[in-house]
Amino acid sequence: METLPIFMKVQSRPCLVVGGGEVASRKVNLLEKAGASITVVAPDLHPELQQLLVDSHIRHLQAVFDPAQLDGVMIVIAATDDAEVNRAVSQAAQARNIPVNVVDAPELCTFIVPSIVDRSPLLVAVSSGGAAPVLARMLRTRIETMIPATYGRLAAFAAEFRDAVKRRFSTSQQRRIFWEDVFQGAVGELVLSGQEPAARHAMEQALAGDGELHHGEVYLVGGGPGDPDLLTFRALRLMQQADVCVYDKLVSREVMELVRRDAELIYVGKSRDQHTLPQEDINQLLVRLAQEGKRVLRLKGGDPFIFGRGGEEIETLMEHGIPFQVVPGITAANGVSSYAGIPLTHRDYAQSCLFTTGHLKDGSVDLDWTALVRPKQTVVIYMGLVGLSEICRQLVQHGAPHSMPIAIIQQGTTQRQRVVEGTLETLPGLVEQAGLRAPCLIIVGEVVRLREKLAWFAPSPEAESAR
Repeated sequence: METLPIFMKVQSRPCLVVGGGEVASRKVNLLEKAGASITVVAPDLHPELQQLLVDSHIRHLQAVFDPAQLDGVMIVIAATDDAEVNRAVSQAAQARNIPVNVVDAPELCTFIVPSIVDRSPLLVAVSSGGAAPVLARMLRTRIETMIPATYGRLAAFAAEFRDAVKRRFSTSQQRRIFWEDVFQGAVGELVLSGQEPAARHAMEQALAGDGELHHGEVYLVGGGPGDPDLLTFRALRLMQQADVCVYDKLVSREVMELVRRDAELIYVGKSRDQHTLPQEDINQLLVRLAQEGKRVLRLKGGDPFIFGRGGEEIETLMEHGIPFQVVPGITAANGVSSYAGIPLTHRDYAQSCLFTTGHLKDGSVDLDWTALVRPKQTVVIYMGLVGLSEICRQLVQHGAPHSMPIAIIQQGTTQRQRVVEGTLETLPGLVEQAGLRAPCLIIVGEVVRLREKLAWFAPSPEAESAR
């Protein structure tokens, strides 16, 4: 290694920044986060630094650099746009054995300021030793996506119990195994999901020897409309640690590819009128799997609480005392309309948006048609493909014009996306010609006219030919 990775405590310790520009402002911000006592040496200050002087306890010396300013300083950072001044700062600091960093001049540095992933008190630092700082920042960005923001909360939680764990376990191996179980098990999940009182209770029971670190839990996760890039960080994390995945037809195959490889997969159907399992049986299945001590991923297309019957499932879980957490997903209305180039609201076309389901009931579509035909409104209809002709007929019968724009999107946000546009009069025939299949989403309203101008997403030619 060309440099020694080291974390230095600078809280309340004197640190010097030479320079008053934008770069110096970033370094001051970093030192302030670490609690340093900061002095800035510069004839003039960048507006951001001037604001920091007002908002914090930073000291400003309105002067040029003088080696005497290094007396009593713990570290110094040179961030001026004058190479000679930066060199003078480096030489004076090294003569006094004071760690010095000169921005963009690694040959003048005795320490490097790394790219930082801040999950305080958990910190991850990435450095290329000044050789490729952009590469280090790119790697930091990747790491950011892998470490949830709540990991800082988990580290602080662990600090509370560190001494108790030392007293409970006599060897380092026993302590390591215990902490691995905490971080990877139910206690860790309780902390990460914001349920710290419950986590403390479970931790105290485990330390007393009468509690289990591993017990069943259900993750009710929204898989989004299809594009795996639209999953949340928390959804990805839970998908990777589940023991079993209970999924339905609306979850895209691309999203299913991200479920933990060795997880048991249980398909429960849930297409429009063909359920592999009735909803009540699915509810009981989740309970049974959790009672067996498994981490159960209940993966749903879109969002669990928007026509996903997630509320019914967690009601059953609560009745049986099963721990659970809910991870929202981008609902089909948001994701599919965006990829189709159809904004759901627009100040010139629609000031409100209404979501409804097009499920057939006893051979007819049972909807509040009067509410659906109000002007200046967008209507999004889930599961309406089979009843499309009846939907269009009823909308016209209740006052909507024959020429009202309407679009239907098949498998939106994926490379298999297809969009058919028309009017209430023409769309049923166009859809029959196109041979669309579920899952489809219907959008009714003047906003559909904007698609000609705003459409941006196009499936790849390979996906088109594979249909």
